[in-house]
Amino acid sequence: DKLNMIISSYLVTFSRMEVVVSVSDCDRFLLDQTPPHVPGILEAGRILDQDRYKFICQTYGNQRRFVTLYDVRNRIPVFSAFKFTGEVYGRRPKSVWKIEPQVEGLNSKISATYNHQAGTVDYRSNRTFDRGHIFPSSYASTKADKMSTFTLTNVVPQAESFNKGSWNKMERCTKCVMEKYCVNSSGGTGGFVVTGALPSSSSTLNNRVNVPTALWSAFCCYSAVAEAWIASGHWGHNVQDESKHKYLKTETLEDLQHRLKNNCKSMVGTPTDTFKINK
Repeated sequence: DKLNMIISSYLVTFSRMEVVVSVSDCDRFLLDQTPPHVPGILEAGRILDQDRYKFICQTYGNQRRFVTLYDVRNRIPVFSAFKFTGEVYGRRPKSVWKIEPQVEGLNSKISATYNHQAGTVDYRSNRTFDRGHIFPSSYASTKADKMSTFTLTNVVPQAESFNKGSWNKMERCTKCVMEKYCVNSSGGTGGFVVTGALPSSSSTLNNRVNVPTALWSAFCCYSAVAEAWIASGHWGHNVQDESKHKYLKTETLEDLQHRLKNNCKSMVGTPTDTFKINK
């Protein structure tokens, strides 16, 4: 049994995801089928530097589950976007971590390291950072939806206590809010979520994978309960929590945009227009 556990920790499988040129191929996970405007990176739904950034329609079991904009230079997602529809399968599934073969080339073979994305060896070589989900498996509806989130193109190096502490508490609280308020007049649950990472200028994991300075998340939905569109955002620095009692402040989307602008003045490509709600 111990041998099987050791072997399984080294396993990684190919996913059946699709690298596409335009987000229109996978836009049903975005509010009004409109992607964030990321100046210099993603404009009018198209990637400007298609050698560096890749749209991935995250597909599992021949069904598209969510969409990711992936940075092959930093080997982390820019963001993942998805539609929250409520949880059907309530447990975290056991899943082998997957990679995206099309990011490397169609003839790529499974190996320990990859040129354009993180591998299991990158995360195994440290005790400081977790494989932090961008689209959390806890937000996914079915077991298959949850399984689809276990891809290395949907994670970033996240400080362990931040991942398991304040960020996890934020995810659980936001999920509760969406379950209660993101209900339409027919009784169906539906909310749009975009979560991303702010890359650092030089910090890396295993001298390969960018360690982001911060993570951000935003959601919006129409609430029949409130009879209005509701939205909020969160921001957290990617450092170890100084206290187990730490909580992240809930912010308006305007506050979140302001944070992103102030922290990205020297960078090209700030996802400042995550949602534009003029409903």
